Amino acid sequence: MRKTILALLAVFALFSCKTAAPVTECVNPLTYTDIPDPDVIRVGDDYYMVSTTMYYCPGAPIMHSRDLVHWRIINYVYDVIEDDDVYNLRNGQNAYGKGQWATSLKYHDGRYYALFIANDQHKTYVYSTDDIRGKWTRSVIDEPFHDASLLWDEGRCYVIWGNGEIYIKELTSDASAIKEGGLHQLLFSTPEGYMLRDEGARALKIGKYYYVFTIAWKREGVRTEHCWRSETLTGPYEKKVVLEGKFDGRNDGVAQGTIIDSPDGKEWYAIMFQDHGAVGRIPTLQHVSWTEDWPILGNNTLPEKTIAVALAEDEPSYVWADDEFSEPELQLVWQWNHKEPVDGWSLAEREGWLRLKPQTVSTGLVMAPGTLTQRTVGPLSRVEVKLDASGLKAGDAAGLSAFQSNYARIGVDVDENALPCLVAVIRNSGRVAETFINGKADGGEKELLRLPLSQKEVWLAIDYVFTPKNPDCKADQAWCSYSLDGENWTRIEEPLDMKFTLDYFTGYRNALYCYSKSSMGGYADFDYYRVSTTK
Repeated sequence: MRKTILALLAVFALFSCKTAAPVTECVNPLTYTDIPDPDVIRVGDDYYMVSTTMYYCPGAPIMHSRDLVHWRIINYVYDVIEDDDVYNLRNGQNAYGKGQWATSLKYHDGRYYALFIANDQHKTYVYSTDDIRGKWTRSVIDEPFHDASLLWDEGRCYVIWGNGEIYIKELTSDASAIKEGGLHQLLFSTPEGYMLRDEGARALKIGKYYYVFTIAWKREGVRTEHCWRSETLTGPYEKKVVLEGKFDGRNDGVAQGTIIDSPDGKEWYAIMFQDHGAVGRIPTLQHVSWTEDWPILGNNTLPEKTIAVALAEDEPSYVWADDEFSEPELQLVWQWNHKEPVDGWSLAEREGWLRLKPQTVSTGLVMAPGTLTQRTVGPLSRVEVKLDASGLKAGDAAGLSAFQSNYARIGVDVDENALPCLVAVIRNSGRVAETFINGKADGGEKELLRLPLSQKEVWLAIDYVFTPKNPDCKADQAWCSYSLDGENWTRIEEPLDMKFTLDYFTGYRNALYCYSKSSMGGYADFDYYRVSTTK
């Protein structure tokens, strides 16, 4: 009898093991890098997320996941918003702090839609496709819808948007234009006492309710996620705080994003970002529970550090990566600072190397087309490149930068006498508006190193501390280093104090640059790009 019971227990254990629900553990943040303003949709078992990248091109990255924890860039919505002076960094114009904002991603009747405002153009762009990994077609609406969300209801299409006052306006059914004579009204507005009024709308129809999620910030509080709901599209709407609280040792709240269900509809989750200093705005995953038809995020509205997701673990994330430049195309993790310089780069002219070539005379790094970037990574990381500077000419500069409004760069500058020097500079100038005077776009540079160079190859590195292991150390600092043999390194003693400034409105990027202040014809070759991280 005892043997029979043991056998039955063994069979039961085997059966239970085989049928146990898959679980993926999530330790927030999802990824310690800049992925702000997320919107997420589910199509079958596949999740797709879009994020803000503003002036970087190509823009509006599309990421894919099957577990909501690991995300991989699979495409971009567009190559460039407009081929004009703004995106070509011509005539002193730029899109810093502007460009693509808070894209709304939707799937309707077999087609994907992405709607966003471009503040430099003062317009709204609507892209659509039946293949999310393929090409997107676009429409332009000559009206800016701030932080907008698309919503289809009973075959009609609407856009919900605003800051403080949240409006609804009807579009044509394909979302390509404003519908003449269609619905247009105020839905709700933020009460007094907020320094950031409700914005970042994400609209959903779930069950009998219409829900609009917004972000707000009281004068004496943290960023907070509000949920507004109504049984009718046009209201009246009632409001509830669904996520509020400091998180992960910071005084910053977690808010702005959307909620999404599991394929079986049994579980709900939210993806919301947290302002995290110089690295940018990093995404978190929060569990959603339902109380009287209200979605409550986190642990009873408090942001959670760790949650279990009832989905099988997907392949590793791919939002930043090493690159040996051995493939015929650039990896999807790369973006250009403004428009891609079509003739300004090559992976074929020297096998196994990335070649960057100046296309215009520039005042400096800020206004130089053809700077190639990737996201920085926290809490601690190091990026290293190998540069062959033998192709540079007088007036050229090439190297590696910790890029934002206040930046550091280390590399090779060639003076007017064609003398190459290893240089390191930092710029702690505050806001970019202070430096765009009389074309001096890189005012405020402080030179930390100038070393005459007698060899063609140098190794360059930047070490980042976004969140130090030792609480007595300072956060958001970066140090430049160089090597003349690839093994022995010299660190520049003075660090860059990194700041997330609103004039750029993006987290720090690792940037490979090559520009000229005097002539064309030079080039720089990069052998590899490698990132190491420490948690």
